[in-house]
Order: sequence, then C-alpha cells, then structure tokens
Amino acid sequence: MASYIAPEVRDKFETLSVDLKNVILQRNVQIHSLADLIQILEQIVAEAEA
Repeated sequence: MASYIAPEVRDKFETLSVDLKNVILQRNVQIHSLADLIQILEQIVAEAEA
C-alpha cells in the first residue's frame, strides 16, 4: 500500500522538511485530515524519544 496525502492537507505536508516527509511516506499511511498528519508526527516524536 502506498502512502496517501489528501489534497486538503498537502499544503501543510509540503511545509515539512524533505527528511520528515520521507519518513512519513515510508510508513505507508493514509492522511486525510490535519488530525491524521498530527497523529503521525506525534508517533514519530514518541518513537524518537523512546
């Protein structure tokens, strides 16, 4: 399954660094809302802190 970024949040997604976007895309996630994007970012932070 390939990652999907909804057009409604693509502008926010594009403001992220290239490295962070790549990490998100490698997770094969479906991001349909800003809440979805925030949730993925929180997961990445939690994993980095662990």
